[in-house]
Amino acid sequence: MKRTIPAPSSSISKLGIAAVIITVVLWASAFVGIRAVGPSFSPGSLTLGRLAVAAVVLGLVVLPTLRQLPVGREWLPIIAYGVMWFGGYNVALNAAEHMLDAGTSAMLINVSPILIAVLAGVILKEGFPRWSIIGSLVAFGGVAMIALGSGQRSTADVLGVLLCLLAAVLAAVSVIIQKPVLNKFSAGQATWFGIMVGAVCCLPWSGQLVTELQAAPLPATLGLVYLGIFPTAVAFTTWAYALSLIEAGKLAATTYLVPGTTILISWMVLNEVPTVWGLVGGVICLVGVGLTRRRSR
Repeated sequence: MKRTIPAPSSSISKLGIAAVIITVVLWASAFVGIRAVGPSFSPGSLTLGRLAVAAVVLGLVVLPTLRQLPVGREWLPIIAYGVMWFGGYNVALNAAEHMLDAGTSAMLINVSPILIAVLAGVILKEGFPRWSIIGSLVAFGGVAMIALGSGQRSTADVLGVLLCLLAAVLAAVSVIIQKPVLNKFSAGQATWFGIMVGAVCCLPWSGQLVTELQAAPLPATLGLVYLGIFPTAVAFTTWAYALSLIEAGKLAATTYLVPGTTILISWMVLNEVPTVWGLVGGVICLVGVGLTRRRSR
């Protein structure tokens, strides 16, 4: 039986907007948090740690209301986005942030909305509005400018750029795969299933996580807990909820608000400022997403 969605459009609109705002702010804080705890945790163990925390916290909310588990082929999309998004995406992003500053990483990850719009147009039949295509091309130019600026600094930064782009691809494909799952399972349930799959994939780093937890200072451990609760358990759930209400391509464009929010948080917390190329590229990305919001005649 398919999950029913609340009928009143006004309440859906308000709840959807609130979910998007929460997602943007918490995902922006994640880029800063990853950068802050990076010296204490390796990419794989950090991913396992935040997924373990998220699994426990979200499980306390989901399990009391869970009436049925996925059966048979219903597990296939869940396993796919669990492995790619909660596992692969996070490991790649954590590794990238050992080489790039938080703001630049957030900007590069935002190639993902462009890919989501393309995939949603083809697979989910959301279409290709003219201004959506134009805006996507402009945003691609911004991403290229960010990559160019990073490449001029060092080869390590080039690897960081490639890891960010890999994370963006994994996230984009995962969103398209997750969208139909939300027709049957709630946002919290779909998120918790994916978190559990991702955590299982990261179990090979469990020994390393235990060792690093023993050596990590208290602020780093608290940072890992924060990443598990808020940017993972909460933000991925609010994203899934918004995705159940809004077309994937349109929702993805809202994540272009993440880089600017990340830069602000990074400047306040880590005293980090991206390169001029990164800032200009980020502005071009924002112009591109603005163009996608225009309506074709």
